[in-house]
Amino acid sequence: GETSDAEAFVRELAQRVPQHGDALMTIAQQLEQKGIEKGIQLGEQRGIEKGRSEGEREATLKIARTMLQNGIDRNTVMKMTGLTEDDLAQIRH
Repeated sequence: GETSDAEAFVRELAQRVPQHGDALMTIAQQLEQKGIEKGIQLGEQRGIEKGRSEGEREATLKIARTMLQNGIDRNTVMKMTGLTEDDLAQIRH
């Protein structure tokens, strides 16, 4: 992949230009650290989005449960909440 190609390039460059080897390795380490940080940030963002989505779904199910408990018919509940018949089947009321 690109990562191993980049690593190989930096290592070869460091061997060919020994006086700059330490600087090149430091640059490589900085780039690697930035990659790790970007991966962590992306993972956190995906986790936040997933949590938000699950929270919205739980809120919708709770609203639907309350609607059903108050005698609103299933078709109206589905129309108002966007839930399916299968979703409503999961609700205990």
